Amino acid sequence: MFKQKKSIKIFQSFLFPLLLLSVTACGQQSTTPANNPTPAPATTTASAPSTETKQLTIGIAQFVEHPALDAAREGFISQLAKNGYEKDKQVKIDVQSAQASMDTAIQIAQKFEADKVDLVLAIATPTAQAAAQTSKEIPILFTAVTDPVEAGLVAAMDKPGANVTGTSDMNPVEEQLKLIKEMKADAKSVGIIYSSGEVNSKVQVDAAKAVAGKLGLEIKEAAITSATEVKQAAESMVGKVDAFYVPTDNMVVSSIAAVIGVAEAQKIPVIAGEENSVKSGAIATYGIDYTKLGEQTADMATKILKGEAKPADMAVEVQADMKLVLNKKAAEKMGVTIPKAMLDRAGQVIE
Repeated sequence: MFKQKKSIKIFQSFLFPLLLLSVTACGQQSTTPANNPTPAPATTTASAPSTETKQLTIGIAQFVEHPALDAAREGFISQLAKNGYEKDKQVKIDVQSAQASMDTAIQIAQKFEADKVDLVLAIATPTAQAAAQTSKEIPILFTAVTDPVEAGLVAAMDKPGANVTGTSDMNPVEEQLKLIKEMKADAKSVGIIYSSGEVNSKVQVDAAKAVAGKLGLEIKEAAITSATEVKQAAESMVGKVDAFYVPTDNMVVSSIAAVIGVAEAQKIPVIAGEENSVKSGAIATYGIDYTKLGEQTADMATKILKGEAKPADMAVEVQADMKLVLNKKAAEKMGVTIPKAMLDRAGQVIE
């Protein structure tokens, strides 16, 4: 019995230093997660930022600056903030302008692809085409695109089918041309200046041609390739047209002052495809609100950012609410009296 106790005592005196060394070693391992196959709870909690705190990045590519596209951009940013994605807080927004250059639009798209942004907003058809051609994975939303199917952006309006969808600004061309006859009943011909490089513009010219006959109007076209040609194109139509119709053509709208100048000097009324052109000096439009169009696009973006929807399954949206906008001062400068019936039903009258 004594020998057994002595053996136990010797064993304990030998074992205790080993246990102490083992505990010390384990304590050192716990401070180095890479050496510990089972990380401590504190290490797991701090290992990765939560998706709720991660700042997302949105790239905005705008084809050119003019009031309509600017309004769409600001409406988008404002509505995103209301939806919980405030600029410089939850989301970083990188705004780039192509300055009406397709080459620059492609460079911007390539930049966003290299930066691996979380979402792209392409404002106007050329920038949307550049983005769609460049990236096949990043979600792309477009706005201010008249015919996304014709532009090759989506397979169908109700089922886009890829990583691209958005909102269309297809305007009611027939209703807008009717305004010409209402203000100037004896009008026979309408001049349309448009960019030959913009698919959306050709779509509107074709739509105008399709309805002109039944309205007793003839469409006369002037295609341009740069904004510097707008004034010359307007002057070339003097004496040949009874009114100008300015579609939602980015190149022409960005230089609408040139059209307005010729129209005022020659007393030729100008009807526009959207309300910002009326604010800039055209007489009237029956159309959409680009700020609201941008807001509508932001609501679509919110669903994508939250993982609630994918572009492939999101139908292209259009704006349901249209309004008549009139500019009385512009009418006076162009020698036109706006009928009282038009003034009475207008959603907005600019004095």
